[in-house]
Amino acid sequence: MHELGITESIIDIVLDKAKEAGATRITEISLVAGELSGFVPDCIQFYFDFLSRDSIAEGASLHFESAPAQFRCRTCSAVFQPNDSSSDCPECGSHGVEVAGGRELYVKSMEVE
Repeated sequence: MHELGITESIIDIVLDKAKEAGATRITEISLVAGELSGFVPDCIQFYFDFLSRDSIAEGASLHFESAPAQFRCRTCSAVFQPNDSSSDCPECGSHGVEVAGGRELYVKSMEVE
């Protein structure tokens, strides 16, 4: 259900930026969603279609790009993508890692008229 709030924020962002640009219509929005963000693109699309009605964003296409999960080793600072069998550092073998990427969701770009 957190997709509702995030979709409201996305619409606020694109409407503000479109207004700054003097746009009359938003035609396309590119979003980056991290693998670990927990956001479901279909849910964001559903809420976007509903919330953008009667605005210059109505009918805009949403395009989702996935950002891979990345971990950082607390021992050697190596940044790596975890694999299915292990999240240990491939450089030094340490078990002490932290999430360095993959939780983000942001507006990458948009096209306007």
